[in-house]
Amino acid sequence: MTSSEQAELIVFIILAPLAVVTALGMVLTRNAVYSALLLVVNFFCLAGFYVLLEAQFVAAVQVIVYAGAIMVLFLFVLMLLGIGNEVVVKEQMRGQRPAAVLLALGLLVAIVGALAAGVFDAEPASLAAANEGGNVEAIGRILFTRYTFAFETAGILLVVAAVGALVLGKRQP
Repeated sequence: MTSSEQAELIVFIILAPLAVVTALGMVLTRNAVYSALLLVVNFFCLAGFYVLLEAQFVAAVQVIVYAGAIMVLFLFVLMLLGIGNEVVVKEQMRGQRPAAVLLALGLLVAIVGALAAGVFDAEPASLAAANEGGNVEAIGRILFTRYTFAFETAGILLVVAAVGALVLGKRQP
C-alpha cells in the first residue's frame, strides 16, 4: 500500500463515521437549527468523499451549492419559526467565539499566504488550451484561477445578503 493510499484510507476512516453520526444527528434532533447545521457538516463530509474519488469539481459544487442552499434554508427556518432573540444571541456552546476567531485568523493567514505565493498571478490561456482536459475541468480551472476574485466576491456578497436577511427578518421584542 502506497503512502497516498494510506492517506486516503485515513481520511476515509475519519470522514465515514463523522458522516454517519451527523446524518443520524440531523434526523434525530428536535431543534431545526442544529439539524440544519448537522446537514451542512454532512455535506462537507460528502465533499471530502468526492475529493477522495478525484472528483474535485463535484466536491466544490457540493460545498458551494448544497451547503450554501442549506445556509439559506437555515435562515428561512429561523425566520419562519420565529426563534426568539435569546436563542439566536445566547452562546450555546462554550468556546464557540474563540474557535470562530481562530478559524477566521486561519482563513486570513491562508489568503495572505496565497497572495504572497502568487496564486492569483496566473496568465490566462487560450480557449483551446483551457478546454484541453475536458469542459468541466476547464470551467473549474478558469473559475478558480482567472475569475477567483469575482467568484469569492460573489460568495462574500451572498453571505452579507444572508446576514442582512437575518437581521431584517428577526422580530423585535
